[in-house]
Amino acid sequence: MTRKQKKQLYRILAAAVLFILALLLPLPPIGTLVGFLICYAVIGWDIVWKAVTNILHGQVFDENFLMTVATIGALCLGEYAEGVAVMLFYQVGELFQSYAVSKSRRSISGLMDIRPDHANVLREGAVSQVGPEEVTIGETIVVKPGERVPLDGVVTEGVSSLDTSALTGESLPRDVSTGSDVISGCINQSGTLHIQVSKEYGESTVSKILDLVENASSKKSKSEAFITRFAKYYTPFVVLAAVVLAILPPLLLQQSFAIWVERALTFLVISCPCALVISVPLSFFGGIGGASKCGILIKGSNYLEALAKTETVVFDKTGTLTKGNFAVSGIYPQGMTREELLELAAYAENDSSHPISRSIRAAYGKKIEPSRIQAVTEVAGHGIKAQVEGKMILAGNAKLMEQEQVAFEPLDQAGTIVYLALDGNFAGAILIEDEIKPDAAFAIRDLKTCGVHNTVMLTGDSKAVGQKVASALGIDAAYTELLPADKVENMEALLKHTQGNLAYVGDGINDAPVLARADIGIAMGGLGSDAAIEAADVVIMTDEPSKLPTAMRISKKTLRIVRQNIVFALGIKALVLVLGALGIASMWAAVFADVGVAVIAILNAVRALRVPKAEMIHAEKVSAIAKKEKAAV
Repeated sequence: MTRKQKKQLYRILAAAVLFILALLLPLPPIGTLVGFLICYAVIGWDIVWKAVTNILHGQVFDENFLMTVATIGALCLGEYAEGVAVMLFYQVGELFQSYAVSKSRRSISGLMDIRPDHANVLREGAVSQVGPEEVTIGETIVVKPGERVPLDGVVTEGVSSLDTSALTGESLPRDVSTGSDVISGCINQSGTLHIQVSKEYGESTVSKILDLVENASSKKSKSEAFITRFAKYYTPFVVLAAVVLAILPPLLLQQSFAIWVERALTFLVISCPCALVISVPLSFFGGIGGASKCGILIKGSNYLEALAKTETVVFDKTGTLTKGNFAVSGIYPQGMTREELLELAAYAENDSSHPISRSIRAAYGKKIEPSRIQAVTEVAGHGIKAQVEGKMILAGNAKLMEQEQVAFEPLDQAGTIVYLALDGNFAGAILIEDEIKPDAAFAIRDLKTCGVHNTVMLTGDSKAVGQKVASALGIDAAYTELLPADKVENMEALLKHTQGNLAYVGDGINDAPVLARADIGIAMGGLGSDAAIEAADVVIMTDEPSKLPTAMRISKKTLRIVRQNIVFALGIKALVLVLGALGIASMWAAVFADVGVAVIAILNAVRALRVPKAEMIHAEKVSAIAKKEKAAV
């Protein structure tokens, strides 16, 4: 509890004691009046003062005005106990509301407590402790065990594990060593790391995340905008209705003004819109916080609401559904074993830094003896000629085989194919493909359970590769061999035929125009490009597609809570307003209709913050299923 909240609690307790004394002590009428006035001054002076200052600034019709008019009116009518009780219970509701909001904020700020205090920079052989913003690109920082990585960079020395849970929601640490990219905000768990800084603090991951979280509340959802507009017109309307209720019936029915003025004051207390004004933004705030705990950053409640209404999801392929790196997926020997063919290829490709060569060496997995290799010649656009222990090895595409007049059998498979020949005789082929992410197939199926009717893939890859990936993942449609401009054209066509919202998921620089054009742009985020993250509305901090249905479930639950609060608050208020106007509901019923409804709505809103527990369990299930499906995919 904050210092301000403690002071408010002490005021409530003091006012409650004074209220009970004034109610129970056998005082003369003037003594009772003075007792209740003192109690009212203790508990209500700030509300009255806010009402007066707001009127002076042109903001007349707010809840402070309603409570001030209603309670002072009750005191003037001699309803001392009711007038003070309304203000007392209103302050109890305000305290509860303040505590709920601050608890939500603490939950998010605790989660996002990733701002580094300092950086240990290595200058002239000595380590100096400076502010992160003082470190320039290219300088080396030292991060000791237990410290938070202050800036993005590349490890130049050291081996350690990083706790990335605050950024990604993942409990498992990430191992890093020399050459590994690291992002700011992670906690170094074991060894000391020397990191060469690649981005200034203002452009670092931690700085961008903090900026996203801090500005998320500035982008209101349609529901929030509706509540804001509703309150703007609703409050003056109920004040006018209360005035009419106080004046018109006595004149028409020839009854006492006192009866109808009391009903009008009760009407004002009931009409306070605080349950809606507080609970709806709090629900969205909780939903954004819940998503953050799962490693999903949503830039505003408008995007959280839009995500719940998404019916079409469009994916980029490379880096989004696939890992973006090559791996050997098939070995087809001719006249030798698979191991022998892979060994030939590994030795032939030993001196090449091409990703395909690296994938072959990784699949071979054994130490290569350079002494066995006598000569290597690269044939531009075709492949490699290598002499290994006196034998000539050819490794390349079909053009190399044709050029060297090697009779070979073309491999009818989608992917990159390396053909091999040994001393002029065809030895076999190796198929190399971009690896599909282990949770991608599950993510596509899971999206269908979240109300997504159509999944589409847009890729610059060949038709054969694109169709193969789409078929393996169960994607409804795939458009291949696309340039960045073609992706935008396809997006425009899809938007015209989509009923609900359309979301685009991508990670590369060439995805930025499409991310900006979609109803909701989603960046695969922590390791994605800065351009994609800037253009996106939602950032998934891990490279896991399965986080997308998680985000959709959080958004749908948040929207359900918002609707529940709107229907509940408006329904109860409408009922009690009618009863108050008819004289059936007393001032005590008015207190429930205001404070009671607000407390119930706030309690319901706080549920949105507790989403992560269920979703983290779900994420563990996804991970387990992904491992089982990895081989099949």
